[in-house]
Amino acid sequence: MAINPPVDATLTPAWAKLQKHYDELQAEGIDLKKWFADDENRVKDLTFDAGTLHFDLSKNLIKPETLALFAELANDVKLAERTKAMYTGEHINNTEDRAVLHTALRRPDSDKGTIMVDGQDAVADVRATLERIYAFANKVRSGEWKGVTGKEIETVVNIGIGGSDLGPAMAYEALKPYADAGIKARFVSNIDPNDIAEKTRDLDPETTLFVVVSKTFTTLETLTNAREARTWLLEELKARQAIDDTQVKAAEAVSKHFIAVSTNLEKVAEFGIDPQNAFGFWNWVGGRYSVDSAVGTTLAIVFGPARFEEFLAGFHEIDEYFEKTPFEKNVVVLLGMLNVWYRNFFNVASHAVLPYNQYLCRFPAYLQQLTMESNGKSVRWDGTPVTTQTGEIFWGEPGTNGQHAFYQLIHQGTQLIPADFIAFANTPNPLKDGDQDVQELFLGNYLAQTKALAFGKTAEEVRAEGTPEDIVPARVFEGNRPTTSIFGVRLDPFALGELIALYEQITFVEGTVWGLDSYDQWGVELGKQLAKEITPALSQSDEALLAQDPSTIELINYYRKVREF
Repeated sequence: MAINPPVDATLTPAWAKLQKHYDELQAEGIDLKKWFADDENRVKDLTFDAGTLHFDLSKNLIKPETLALFAELANDVKLAERTKAMYTGEHINNTEDRAVLHTALRRPDSDKGTIMVDGQDAVADVRATLERIYAFANKVRSGEWKGVTGKEIETVVNIGIGGSDLGPAMAYEALKPYADAGIKARFVSNIDPNDIAEKTRDLDPETTLFVVVSKTFTTLETLTNAREARTWLLEELKARQAIDDTQVKAAEAVSKHFIAVSTNLEKVAEFGIDPQNAFGFWNWVGGRYSVDSAVGTTLAIVFGPARFEEFLAGFHEIDEYFEKTPFEKNVVVLLGMLNVWYRNFFNVASHAVLPYNQYLCRFPAYLQQLTMESNGKSVRWDGTPVTTQTGEIFWGEPGTNGQHAFYQLIHQGTQLIPADFIAFANTPNPLKDGDQDVQELFLGNYLAQTKALAFGKTAEEVRAEGTPEDIVPARVFEGNRPTTSIFGVRLDPFALGELIALYEQITFVEGTVWGLDSYDQWGVELGKQLAKEITPALSQSDEALLAQDPSTIELINYYRKVREF
């Protein structure tokens, strides 16, 4: 398949201008405190709104004129053309010869007929699948769908891995206040037997529904866990004499307590799931971009179709903004370019995401897959080596917990670590501690951290507090630690959709600059292959053992010695 080669960003005029600009800033001396003092319009010029989200870029190591250079680079690497190719269904995932159309998952019903992919109306297909999901979700939520003993469903257990787990698990935690049907969710992903054991230990099999999420219905971890869940269900039901020991009753129990998110209807049926209760998605939906597809079926059940539609609308809001806003004013593009600025000019490797909202406790983990699986690559989409450093190590925890853990490194360590601080003005759980509004106490920390990181504390300021001279150096904060503040009204389904789409598109911008196919993930395949070869060597095959390298042989021999069979 012929593909257009990526533009080498390092050879563009904009890159040369950015290098010159970087050199000038270094020669001048980066000093946020001075930059704020010298430019009364700095905050205004570096503040943006997209959808319901508010962005302050003023504490980053840029000047307002840097944004024009970012826009030039976006033009030089043909970001607009690449965006159009993605949005219209061209096969930009070239190593798998696939379209990349997660944006079609959240297009409104009125967009039917606008995107044809491989002869199919993508939006019509999406809406038809959503209607089936919503109909099923309403049955479970209303109590019309019952388990094998006639009891209503109280817990949904999502079994998946990677994007089939991280997205739904993150969104479930984020939106817990909107779970209004008395149905809870749990998530099983790890093939470690401890995961499914703990997630099922206290469940009532009569009121539990399992959602098995695997497009091909062949994923090793997911299918292993699904079989274990099936065994658990049948053994528990038999132990309490809820079903008899016949194959007929077992089949009925599985059909009432398992549904699938898969396109392999033959294997779904072999497992015992009614294909009518299988919801599919398309090869143009990557796993880490799939939470707004049928992969979100658990969310539709727990939160309801109306909330799921709000979720999709939030994604679409950012998709539209990203596509239609001029680059120099487009905060999504600018944030992607900002990450390139730090990665390639400041040579930083790490990027912290620090949500000041406990409901976003899984958001950094979700972004780890989104960003690092997408852009953790060393060849470009035409197979040639990259010409820059690529990818960022994404990590983080919610504030204020992180303040008492790793913020020391961000404030006074030797590494420069750009950080995104995310917060929402309103909380569904307002509290007072005496006269103190606890949400305002919390947000005071959110605002204080970015201020401290930007402006620091001088030795003179430390001395003025009466600090003994010998410990003054330990209490100095050099400042000039870059942060982006993202502020929202409230964390609801719409805002969560906006946040996810924001980082999806940021990842796309970075990948375009670096010339990457951000939608394949061949790096995960080798380990999976080798695991299949090594597993028999653990206890079953001496021949397989001898085929391993000396280090692996030694480790397996240790395992054989200490394993308690």
